[in-house]
Formats: sequence, structure tokens, C-alpha cells
Amino acid sequence: MQKIQNYINNELLAPVDGEYIDNINPAWGTVYSLCPSSNEKDLQLAVDAAKAAFKPWANLPAEDKFKILNRIADIIDEKSDELALAESVDQGKPMWLAKNEVIRAAQNFRFFATAAMHFASESHATENTAINYTLRQPIGVVGCISPWNLPLYLFTWKIAPAIAAGNCVVAKPSEITPMTAFMLSNICIEAGLPAGVLNIVHGLGPQCGKAIVEHPEIKAISFTGGSATGKWIAATAGPMFKKLSLELGGKNPNIIFADCDMEQALKTTISSSFLNQGEICLCGSRIYIERSIYHTFKERFLELVKKQTVGDPLDKDTRIGAIASKLHYDKILRCIETAKEEGGTILYGGKAVIFDNHLKDGYYIEPTVIEGLNSNCQTQQEEIFGPVVTLTPFDTEEEVIALANSNGYGLAASIWTTNLNTAHKVAAGIDSGIIWINCWLFRDLRTPFGGMKNSGNGREGGWEAMRFFTEAKNICIKL
Repeated sequence: MQKIQNYINNELLAPVDGEYIDNINPAWGTVYSLCPSSNEKDLQLAVDAAKAAFKPWANLPAEDKFKILNRIADIIDEKSDELALAESVDQGKPMWLAKNEVIRAAQNFRFFATAAMHFASESHATENTAINYTLRQPIGVVGCISPWNLPLYLFTWKIAPAIAAGNCVVAKPSEITPMTAFMLSNICIEAGLPAGVLNIVHGLGPQCGKAIVEHPEIKAISFTGGSATGKWIAATAGPMFKKLSLELGGKNPNIIFADCDMEQALKTTISSSFLNQGEICLCGSRIYIERSIYHTFKERFLELVKKQTVGDPLDKDTRIGAIASKLHYDKILRCIETAKEEGGTILYGGKAVIFDNHLKDGYYIEPTVIEGLNSNCQTQQEEIFGPVVTLTPFDTEEEVIALANSNGYGLAASIWTTNLNTAHKVAAGIDSGIIWINCWLFRDLRTPFGGMKNSGNGREGGWEAMRFFTEAKNICIKL
């Protein structure tokens, strides 16, 4: 059985204490590899390597950084089929979706490779008496902790800007989906990334992740994951005055007005409800439909839901694959039972899918649609992070804005309308960091990405990411 290794100082290493975690293929429910269970000893090796590499890397010309990061992107493209297969097996997502995410991982490196060449800062002439100019300097050793739902894409989304800005990184992928991070280690070696610039340490969150957050020589933390963990990170790292970027959970509203393009709204709402088994923090899990079209939209939506094939992630016809872990699978099923207890009506789904073939021990759940819940119930308030959506009618713009803002999250929202005034008014009124109008998951890597309220703080993407991974120093010269 394959043993994944840590990547420290340009070497692939076994965990210091020789401890491993089972890595499970969720489609089959069986162990298929072993992941290091690293601790503070492994972490210290990574920090020491990053510290030693920092000054040479920070001082390397931007064009040289560009060449190395761009080479990493090229190798990801060259190995895209191999990486996509590993991602599908490791996470449970359909193979066709994994291929798209590998493309985006390469784009992350290529985008920030060019950012290293173009990143600049400001200067200000002060009434002909002085010039103030700002230096943007790398922080040093930074920590990047990524989740299991979009493993390679979100891992590279953090690492690429951190090293493009001149930092050295200690990174931890999720222990649930470690395989493509391990493969990235080999890609970095092949690309010629200098030793210590990126160090990947695998392990459990309460052990390895905790050690990263608490380490005094790691000066910044970029984390994507659950809001409860983000709250702990903020409480722990805040008194240490570390820079923090926290991209946390979402319970996102998807608002359908009567004047929408019905065909496009239906097609996209299927994706925003169930893509990646609903395991995307940006999924629109609360669907609000203007009352005059509620019945029509609901019936047509249910027709499309019934066509969402649940099955083997490697089958090209599968639309909904396996839930990423047994723990999360059990949680989603509990949430569905809670919705029933709260008075919700299951319009479709609501059950586990049990196969009588090689998938019989896998973690599969039907796409689930629920109606009849009030806005204050647990199902409408808490992130489920699975193939589960609720339908709720509304009558006015003011009412749907209040419904959209009625829980503690504020990550994303979608608005479907052909009325420009409605689009602007509702978008301005919703407390979310990202709002899509007549689309969903349409991303431009230059734009700021992040949430409000319990969905985190800070922004990723474009210059926002480069600024996060640097410290601003103002220098004033009197003329």
C-alpha cells in the first residue's frame, strides 16, 4: 500500500515518529493509501527549512520566480489526467469535475507567476516637500491550511501567491484528501523550486494544523475550512499578532425573481445546488423563489434533480459522486433527519444510496430538496455542505433581502433577474462578500474573494492575496 510522504527541504520524508492515517477512497469505502500523521517534530523540520530558504528566495529576481512558478503550472498541465484521477479517487468527485479543477490549479500558479512580475506599490509626492513611497516586503515563513472539498485547487490558491510574494511556506492539506498535495511535491522537485521554499506537512488538524497555527515563527496563517475551526484559529493566532486570512463556511442564498431567464436559472441552480456533491462553500443551499413562479420553478427544478445520476465518480455519466468521508456522510444524513423533525417536507431524495456492486461500501446520498421550513430553523441556519437544498417562496425585494441576511453567514449569493434596478438594489442589500447576478461560480482571479460575518475575514485573489502575504513599509524622504 502506498505511503504518502511529507515534502520538506526538497526531500520526500516519512513522518518522524512513523505514524500514519488511513486514506480512504470514499467511492468504495476502503483504505487505499496511508497518510503521514505528522506532529510538532515534523513541523519544526519544515519551519527550519523555510527559515533557511527565506532570504535567498525573497531576494531572487521576480523574473526567476516567474519562470519557476510557470514551470510548475506547465507540469500540472502535463500531468492533468494523472492528477484528475487521483483527485477523483481521493475526494469522491466525478472525474469530469476533477479535470476542471486541475486546470484551475495550473491557472493559479500561472496567474501568480505573472503577478510576481507585475506587483508594485505606491509613491506620493507631498506638496513638493517630501516623497513617501511604500515597500511591500514578504512576511517570512507563512502557514497555509486548505480543506478537502477542492483539494488541489484550493491548496495552490494559497501557496502560489505566498511564494510569488517572496515568502516561504509550510502547508498542510486535509488529511482526508492528501494525494494531489503529495503529487504536487514531486512536481515542485521536477520544476526546480529551491529547497525550503514550499514544505508540505501532512497530518490531523488538531495535531499538525494546531502546531502550524501555534508556532511562533510562522507569521501569517491562510486558512480555508469550517467556521468553528476559524474561530479557534482567530482566538489562538490573534494574541500572537499573526496576519490572518480566514475563508470559512457559507449558507448561501440563491434568489429567483419572476422575471428571470427561467431556462438559465434552472440549469445553473442545478449546478449551484449539487456540484461536487454540494461540497462547495459557494453552493446556493437556500433557494428563494418569487411566489408567482414558485410552483412552476419547483416542478421544473425537481424534474432536473431526478436526472442527476448518483454513482461511480469514474463513470462519465455520473453527476453526483461520493461524499468525501464517512464522518461527513453521517453528518449530512443527520441534518436531513433534523429537517424532517423541524417540519420540512422532502420533495425528492433524503436517503442514502446503496449499491449492490463494487460501490456497496461507498458514501452516497441522493440529491435532496426540502420545502416548508422557516428561516430560523437549524436547517436554514447551519451549513450542511452536502447535496441538500431548501425551497422558500417570497413576495417582495425587502422580504428576500431580509431572508438572505437571516443567518450568520455572508459568503456568497446569486440573484436571477432581468431588471437592472432589482439586481443592483438586492445586491447592495445582501451581506455577502461575493454576489453573482444571472450566473454562479463565474470567477476572475483578479477579483477579491472572501466573506462577511461568520464566513471569515480578509480577501484572497489578485492583488488582495499579494498584499496579504506582504508587509507594507512606508518610507518618507524630505526634499
